[in-house]
Amino acid sequence: MLANKACPVVLRRQGALEILAFRHPLAGLQLVKGTREPGESTSAAALRELAEEAGLEGLALRPLGLWQCALTGQTWAFHECQVADGLPEAWSHFCTDDSGHLFRFFWHPLASEPSDEWHPLFQGALAYLRQQLLGAAGDA
Repeated sequence: MLANKACPVVLRRQGALEILAFRHPLAGLQLVKGTREPGESTSAAALRELAEEAGLEGLALRPLGLWQCALTGQTWAFHECQVADGLPEAWSHFCTDDSGHLFRFFWHPLASEPSDEWHPLFQGALAYLRQQLLGAAGDA
């Protein structure tokens, strides 16, 4: 199964394990994700998307597996990425994709069920990541 989407996963532990997420001005709460370009590895695509969508430079630490999105038929490759320590609780980044959008970043507790504000695609992605990173019980 060849992944056509790449998703950088930035984590931190503030008591519970948290994942970097953002509010898209038109499409709800999301994770950073984008399309893998021809000839590009999924880890390179994840780092490129992290820079484009969040303004963060990172290092791909480890692959977290592939997820088949039932809603779209796309295959997503997840990569845990390390960025500079000390990221703020929240910040905004202007992404130039799709004529430009201001993305508002925050930390989401990974063990928490996503609210209805989360785009349906990303609700499934979060469920996959909870299983991969926290196990069946969802323990942090």
